[in-house]
Formats: sequence, C-alpha cells, structure tokens
Amino acid sequence: MNQKAGKGKIIVLSAPSGSGKSTIIRELIKDPSLHLGFSISATSRQPRGEEKHGKEYFFFTEEEFMRNVEEGNFVEWEEVYPGVCYGTLESEVNRITESGHNLIMDVDVKGALNIKKRFGRDAVTIFIMPPDKKTLEERLKNRGTDSEETIKKRLQKSEYELSFSNQFDHIVINDDLKDAVSKVENTIKEFISK
Repeated sequence: MNQKAGKGKIIVLSAPSGSGKSTIIRELIKDPSLHLGFSISATSRQPRGEEKHGKEYFFFTEEEFMRNVEEGNFVEWEEVYPGVCYGTLESEVNRITESGHNLIMDVDVKGALNIKKRFGRDAVTIFIMPPDKKTLEERLKNRGTDSEETIKKRLQKSEYELSFSNQFDHIVINDDLKDAVSKVENTIKEFISK
C-alpha cells in the first residue's frame, strides 16, 4: 500500500514497558518541525489511573475489540497478554497521514514489524532499548501504576520483546532521556526528508 503525494509518513516506536518510549514521544510531539500526529491505540484492557477513552487509548471490551478485528478495522493488533489486546485502527492511520502530518505510533514489537511490512518505505521502525534490566525494573516500580504481579509480567515480557530489536530499522538506548530524544528526533528528520 503506497502513500499518495502529500500524505504523511509513519514513524513506529516500540520498546518494553518502562523503557521511556511514551516520554520520548511526548517530547517529540512538542517539535513543530516534525509535523507529528499521534495515533491513539485501541486496547481491551481496563483504564489505569486517570486514563480516558479517546485520549490515551480507545478502551474496548474484549468483545468489542474482537468485533473490530473481524470487521478488518485494524492495521495491526496483538494479544499482548492473555485476554489483553492492543491494536491500531486504520481510521487513526488515515486521520493523521491524510492530513499531511507524520504519524508517530507507540505499538508492541510484533505490531511494529507488521506495520513495516504493510507500509514498507513509508514507515520507519525505532526500538527504544532500556540500558539494562535493573533500570527497567526501577522505572516500572517508580511509575506507581502497576501491581508487583503486573511488574513481574512486564519484566518477563521484556525478554521476549528485546529479542525482536535486531529486526527494527533503528535502535536507540535510553540511558539519558535528553540524548535518547535527540537521537530519535534526528532519525525521524532523516527519514521524513527522504
């Protein structure tokens, strides 16, 4: 599926939970020269803390989520944890790129690779690598949004996610937030200038 002239490009960030990708995306969106629009993902999980439907995520019941899958409304989706699905609605991709903005996406590793496969040269994948497992665990605990059990699951999942990093177009280690933001920003600028 090729883009029409004037359509924005797709930038996909992926990382284990706690690697800082959401923080990096929030910083990047502040840069008007990147012309970024953020894709709101859909999920079948419950909202955390102050999260709102249509802002952080589109929150669906498991049944609603699967109905959207069956109707072909997702460009990618994945059951990330048993009974917990995440996906990107095609309507979100079109909403951003057809307005001429570049779409920045925060998706799981398999979703990122599926988007790259589907959109080819119109998409770039960037893996945000935590400096080490201990730092990742500390970041998850310091967020204060997850139970000990959830943190344990996220750390187990991180091993799996890290195994996909070599399939991404770029890897950025987030050991210093300002430096990581700068590296991702430069990667995006190079990609959108092509």
